Amino acid sequence: MRRTRATIALTAVTAASLALIGCTADAGDDGDTIRVVYQKTDGFVALDDLFQKVKPAFEEANPGITVELEPIVADEGDYATKLALMQQSADTAPDVFYEDTFRVRSDVDAGYLLNLDEYLADWDDWEQFNEGAKEAGRADDGSIYAVPLGTDTRGIWYSKSVLQAAGVALPWEPKTWDDILETARKVKQASPDKVAFNVYSGKPAGEGSVMQGFGMLMYGTEDPLYDADSKKWVTGSQGFVDSLAFIETLYAEGLAPAPDVALDGSMWQKLFGEWFPGGQIAGTIEGSWSPSFWKDGGQYAWPEYVDDIGVAAFPTQHGQGDGAVSLSGGWTLAVGAQSKAPDAAFDFLAMALNFENSLQYNIDNSQIAVRTDVAEDPSYLEANPFIGYFTDLVTYTHFRPATADYPQISAEIQAATEAVMTGQHSPEEAAAAYDDAVVGIVGEENVTG
Repeated sequence: MRRTRATIALTAVTAASLALIGCTADAGDDGDTIRVVYQKTDGFVALDDLFQKVKPAFEEANPGITVELEPIVADEGDYATKLALMQQSADTAPDVFYEDTFRVRSDVDAGYLLNLDEYLADWDDWEQFNEGAKEAGRADDGSIYAVPLGTDTRGIWYSKSVLQAAGVALPWEPKTWDDILETARKVKQASPDKVAFNVYSGKPAGEGSVMQGFGMLMYGTEDPLYDADSKKWVTGSQGFVDSLAFIETLYAEGLAPAPDVALDGSMWQKLFGEWFPGGQIAGTIEGSWSPSFWKDGGQYAWPEYVDDIGVAAFPTQHGQGDGAVSLSGGWTLAVGAQSKAPDAAFDFLAMALNFENSLQYNIDNSQIAVRTDVAEDPSYLEANPFIGYFTDLVTYTHFRPATADYPQISAEIQAATEAVMTGQHSPEEAAAAYDDAVVGIVGEENVTG
């Protein structure tokens, strides 16, 4: 899903590229150079644009200090892998780096992130950050280790023209999972060659399988994934089985993309670049950042999206509770615990996330602002015609469990969805395999159900 978003895989980092980590081992040894490491892809250049702007301004304001930008061209999973390898040595560890919110606690436990409490206490801009957003960078010890760039929500993006051709009344506002399946079947009947509904699933989609897939289903059931009160993972859950069953139905009935297409890490490019603009898909679960692809200057510029695309909240299973569900994530900037120039590193972070730069980044990346002054700025509100709708979904949003073992749990969820979508296991079998894996990861004493 990109950003606090958990995007879909783009490329694979080869063993040869990983070996290049040591090529800049001497950078920053004297404390006069700070290395900034971050993700960059063909579809995600907003952060690179930001840092390319901040670098000369920072160097001018700090004579004698050189900023070395080191973008890693990789999908989210491979970016995390390469970053973790860099962290293994003080010679290769970055001074400032791009950090997914769900990895903060595990990376704090691993000793990769610098405690920022002392710096934040003297940074006036910190008061502008939303209190809820600040929690994204907080670890188990109560301290802040990372500063959010922005956040996001998720819902349904649909093609008005495709739904209208299937006789579906607009605006489309599904109230239950069955409503989604009923509409998808109408699309399939009217246009057998089109993708009726996409729910990201499988290991190649990485965290997107959770954030733009299974998690949106699971959090709309009566059962939790994680019991925050007891701090235990939930197993034996009917909601887990039901969520997998929904995915199974989509694939078994041919309503979703063909499994071989869905398991191609570049499917998201087809979705944004071909299927929606070409009227080949009815709907998908996606994030608030979607317009960043279609807007003027975006990777798949498509001016007509403003008129053809509709949005809807994703419903709870039976329309129970709040009736809608969303998930939020986000990305942060952190300072490396092994930095030889921590003061300069934080100053770079602070400049990158000041009002002006945060405003431009949030606009360029279609992010939901975490600074209150940015969120109230007219240029931010006018830049994305859907930002208000997806900001309102914060009312229904949930956050992934902020535990150090979450990344391993997520990998097991991805495996479960892949087993179901490919017909290797029934929902019940995949759920049982997940339960066993969770016990193996966290221990029986940290499981309930």
